[in-house]
Amino acid sequence: MSQSNSGPTINPADETISFAGLTVRFLLTGEQSNGSMAMFELTVAGGQRLPAPAHSHDHYEETLYGLEGSVTLTVSGKAIDLGPGQSLCIPRGAVHRFDNDNAADAKALCVITPAALGPEYFREVYAVFREAAGGPPDRAKIGEIMRRHGLTPAPPPPAA
Repeated sequence: MSQSNSGPTINPADETISFAGLTVRFLLTGEQSNGSMAMFELTVAGGQRLPAPAHSHDHYEETLYGLEGSVTLTVSGKAIDLGPGQSLCIPRGAVHRFDNDNAADAKALCVITPAALGPEYFREVYAVFREAAGGPPDRAKIGEIMRRHGLTPAPPPPAA
């Protein structure tokens, strides 16, 4: 909702991007914050595991605040459950991923500082998953998109 024709707006981005149990709703992008931050809601369906590889980012922090349900973040090898009212800052360079091992959906608010990641990343990655039509996605293409948007894919864990 606009406060005036030339003034600030509430949720100026307000774009929802969804695929296979993961929904990202951008509330603010770097374009609206002079590059200082991006903010989005992340909804993870119950039983959903992150389909992209664990990753790190060297140029920004990612802070999550739990809104509903619980999601398990694995940060530098340590599993951390994030529930409503809890927050966690993932520092630059820390390898991380998330999964929702619960039956209920989980929702978190994610803040990227500075705003080095935006909706373009999610649009591109979700397009690769849609192209795979339920089969395995092109991992090389996913990795290229990740690197182009400032994420470094982690090597796969060693086989047990």
